[in-house]
Amino acid sequence: MRFIERPYCDILGIPFAKEPGEGMVSALAIAEPPVFDRLRAVALHEGPARHLVHGLKYRDRTDLALMMAAWMWRAGRAELEACDAILPVPLHWTRMMARRFNQAAELGRHLAHQSGKPMLSGTLVRRKRTSRQVGLTARGREENVRAAFRVAKGQEDRVFGRRLVLVDDVFTTGATVSAAARALKRAGAADVTVLTFAMALAEPI
Repeated sequence: MRFIERPYCDILGIPFAKEPGEGMVSALAIAEPPVFDRLRAVALHEGPARHLVHGLKYRDRTDLALMMAAWMWRAGRAELEACDAILPVPLHWTRMMARRFNQAAELGRHLAHQSGKPMLSGTLVRRKRTSRQVGLTARGREENVRAAFRVAKGQEDRVFGRRLVLVDDVFTTGATVSAAARALKRAGAADVTVLTFAMALAEPI
């Protein structure tokens, strides 16, 4: 498994091939600043890491979540220690009924236990059912999840002014977590870190 270690972009978490100097960010982070404040991930989305993601997500291997979350705790420890709460990227209720569990919530539950921080499982909701992101272009993924999330009514005070960690299993184009982070920022979140198990790179390093 290709773990993501420093040096990496402080904003997007993209690993650098060589040490560029303290505080350096990637060209992508400069050209296309993300909605969220920073991204941290455990490993590149290939080989064993990809198998773990697929095992959890598509083969109901919820037993993998504890091990994966332990690695995520290591990758995002500073951000978890500084945050006020953890939120999983939610599934639409119809997909939740079909799948019976949310892989992001499984990871978030273990991270909350490891970090001692609360998990706000019902605060961020998916208000429209979207198509599966697999196979869509980057533009298609963005359109698919546009305005898909909102903060639940009566839950705004759990977000406003807070430092939050948004948890998902894998970061690909970033369309889903960006849409979720946008909803949190709109509700007044002070800081949003995206923490995933795997990261897919558009270009090899």
